[in-house]
This record gives sequence, C-alpha cells and structure tokens, in this order.
Amino acid sequence: MSRCLDVCRAAAALTIFVTLAVSISAAMGGARKLGIGHEATKEEIAGWAISIRPDGQGLPVGKGRVKDGEALYVERCAACHGEFGESAGRWPILSGGNGTLASHDPVKSVGSYWPYASTLLDYIRRSMPFGAAQSLSNDELYSITAYVLYLNDVIKDEQFELSDKNFATIRLPNEPNFIDDDRETSEKAFWQKNPCMTNCAPGVAKITGRARVIDVTPENGKPGKVD
Repeated sequence: MSRCLDVCRAAAALTIFVTLAVSISAAMGGARKLGIGHEATKEEIAGWAISIRPDGQGLPVGKGRVKDGEALYVERCAACHGEFGESAGRWPILSGGNGTLASHDPVKSVGSYWPYASTLLDYIRRSMPFGAAQSLSNDELYSITAYVLYLNDVIKDEQFELSDKNFATIRLPNEPNFIDDDRETSEKAFWQKNPCMTNCAPGVAKITGRARVIDVTPENGKPGKVD
C-alpha cells in the first residue's frame, strides 16, 4: 500500500508539473499577442530609414545655398551653437580648432575632426533643431549644412548651392586620417590559438600608474593630470 501511495503521489506531482508547464507556455505565447498596434508598413519603415552614408546612399532630394542657410542657422541653431559655430555654453562646437588635433587640448569640430560631410547632414536631418527634430524641409537641411560647411571653410563661396547632385564632391580635411579597421589582415600574424608563454619578461607585472576618472580631460588649455 505504501509503495502504491508513493507511485500515486509521483504521478500526481508529474501531472501538476505538466499542467503548470503548459499553462506557463500558453501564457507566454499569449503575451506576444496583446491585440494592439499593427505590423509596420513600408511607408512607416521608410519614415525611420533615413540614414545617409558617406557614399551618398540615402541622400534626400533637395538643394540649398550657403546664403539662405545663414538666416536659417541664426534663427534655429545659433542659440545653442553660437552665431559662428563657436558654441554657446556647453553646447557642441561646430567650427574652429584647425591644427589642434595633435595638441594636448584638441578641438573636435566639423572642420577640424569629422571625417565625412554626410555625418553632418545625417545628424541635422534626424536630430536638429533641438526640440524640433525632423522639422526641416530638405531644402532647409541642405542650406543649413552648406552654411556650417562654410563656417569651417570647407565651402568658400556664400552663393554656393549644395544639393544631392553635388554633395559627393564635398570632402572634409580630416577624412584621410580615418582608416578602415584592418586588424583582420594587419594583425593576423598575432592571432594564435595558444598564446606564447616563452621568453616572458622576468618578475611579476606591476601597475606603474593610474588615470583617475576626474582631471583626465584637459580643460582651459591645461594638460590632464595622471596619478
């Protein structure tokens, strides 16, 4: 009788476990269908697929002159980025800094550091003006981009008209200093399944310096501190 009760209890426990497993599985399956929303349409997806690549893929159709961009920039951008791209307060700087990248206090602006003009156009298109993202028309977008490039001496004629037709001709000064990640080929000789553990330097590895979280980023033309 005792053995029969043990078998019956085991069978009951197994039944409960299977029932719970089925219930949980059903609940999880039901959680995927909440009865709200709908599958995104091609038009809706296109509204978010607005990335612009350095090779020009994704450029919107439009055009705008530097001169027209000046008025738009002063109205919608200068409050944060300064009238000449010098920045206001702690907002990002857009121009200046040429020749500073090799210094201890580099200024990374569009003209001094950025590699591609498409990055500028793409960012303005999706994120600016602050608080009113994607409110610019395509022509306004090209005009403001042209003016920012003018502030950086990339475009030198204020009557120049930037468009999807000639955008690929724009080159930023620091582009040659950005290279593709070629570690798969240039460092392949160092890749080994079993690391070399011979001819190692004698003694135990020692920490000779620590970079603190604070005072590392240079400010006010002073070099950072390292303890």
